Amino acid sequence: MSFDCAPRVVMTALGPIAYRELRTGDGQGDTECSTERTNAPVVVAIHGAMGGHDQSGILARTVLPAGCRCIAISRPGYPGTPLKGRETPEAQADLVAALLKDLHIHRAILLAISGGGYSAIHFAVRHPEACHALILCSSTGGRNAVPIPFSFSILTALGRIPFVVRALQKRAGSNPERGLRRSVSHTDILDAMLGNERVMRLYNELTVGMLSDFAQRIPGTANDIRITKEREYPLESIHTPTLIVHGTDDRVVPYEHHGRKLAERIPDAQLCLADRGEHVTIFTHNDMVRAAVRQFLTTCPE
Repeated sequence: MSFDCAPRVVMTALGPIAYRELRTGDGQGDTECSTERTNAPVVVAIHGAMGGHDQSGILARTVLPAGCRCIAISRPGYPGTPLKGRETPEAQADLVAALLKDLHIHRAILLAISGGGYSAIHFAVRHPEACHALILCSSTGGRNAVPIPFSFSILTALGRIPFVVRALQKRAGSNPERGLRRSVSHTDILDAMLGNERVMRLYNELTVGMLSDFAQRIPGTANDIRITKEREYPLESIHTPTLIVHGTDDRVVPYEHHGRKLAERIPDAQLCLADRGEHVTIFTHNDMVRAAVRQFLTTCPE
């Protein structure tokens, strides 16, 4: 059993898009390649900034129950999917729809995290007949005024130098706790996550993998920053079952300006609010998030 399928690139009517197909495993993080057709809705997993199809796959494996068929995509500007001409949320949503058409998938659940939320939101608005449900994890709900750390500018400059990237990967893999302490400020929550072998394996895969093909992730990340600083989203126009997953203490995408907005403005949206959860809530509050997602998928109308 492999952990993931090899990425593929489909030349849709709107241009190329890279994706991996997988089936979520038994809750231990294992996945397997699957092209099997089932009656269950397919899940399209959409990464955030510094992502790609690999990161989308980790998102799916982290929050979805076993047995879900998942299409883990690279959004425009990320590995395998060119940015030019697909910078806007609308264009990215239409590209997902074009991919599903080429894969003969008529309806799908959209699962997005962080800066990937705008693609999923616009998909639900522009292609409601193809959107079975929407799950938004720590996602932006419109303009995000949180400043980008200066360290990110340094990292993007150094990230174009291969030997620097290899050194950063080695450092991240050898001491994951160092980086995690910058993302989790509550000691008891940090200690609990460090003691969870399955969650730490997924988190380590995320952080080390993000540094792979690092330069290919920069154009999309820069575009995400621009979009999330400038755009508001048509939230009231979403008429599909929606689950919002957010942490109360998210400093990157603050709950009061994003999670709350999503929950209040999307009609009939459900909210899974993680007390003291930060931007890595899907990891620190993993049992809670997985249970909420499982319940949501169980109760979604056919």
